Amino acid sequence: MAKTPRQIAEKILDENMVGTMATIEGNKPHSRYMTFFNNNFILYTVTSKDTHKVEELSKNPYTHILLGYDGKGFGDSFLEIEGKVEISSEDSMREKVWNNELSPWFDGPHDPKMVVLKVTPSQIRLMNTKGEDPKIVDFKSE
Repeated sequence: MAKTPRQIAEKILDENMVGTMATIEGNKPHSRYMTFFNNNFILYTVTSKDTHKVEELSKNPYTHILLGYDGKGFGDSFLEIEGKVEISSEDSMREKVWNNELSPWFDGPHDPKMVVLKVTPSQIRLMNTKGEDPKIVDFKSE
């Protein structure tokens, strides 16, 4: 049975935590690798409140994320995610995403430097699926 774009996107999000996140500074894009946590197509990532990305997102909260390409070549499906970012320093949000992998950078979920970037997608495109055209993922249903 063929998988739907939504099912393929869910699999990519479940199996890939690292992707690139782009922001804008001075009308120029700036991309960096980030680790993402998925919760029903809402992405979360953690950073320090003193980073350039937080400053950039404070001025322009829109982002573009690439997630899923594993480098094997043609047919490596990946996602292009357009979304809006909310910057949160709320304890409940930091506790929600905290895991021990973050301990080299932060002293725990209550570290005052730690903020959570919540990315709410406006559009998700499934790309590079074995020669097929890109597909818009219906992530709002179900």
